[in-house]
Amino acid sequence: MATALKAFLNSPVGPKTTHFWGPVSNWGFILAGMADMNKPPELISGHMTAVMCVYSGLFMRFAWVVRPRNYFLMATHASNESVQLYQLSRYARAQGYLEKKEPEAQQ
Repeated sequence: MATALKAFLNSPVGPKTTHFWGPVSNWGFILAGMADMNKPPELISGHMTAVMCVYSGLFMRFAWVVRPRNYFLMATHASNESVQLYQLSRYARAQGYLEKKEPEAQQ
């Protein structure tokens, strides 16, 4: 047990590196998005939510190609992507972008 903890502490993505603390700090975005799920969708900024979706998508790719591969960072951005896409769908529904269109009656 002690050797596993020591290996984690000294690993290239362990808590002594920014590869660990960067993803930890990004959980603030996820928690804020989750807290906003109960707020009215009219308060959602569509532009900012779209930017957060692009940001998380890009950084999921970065977390995959960086060496050493950072699975924690990838999981963090995948979680943020999920939360932001849900918020974006709430915004789109509130703005009327996702309404079902009735076919026009033929005369």
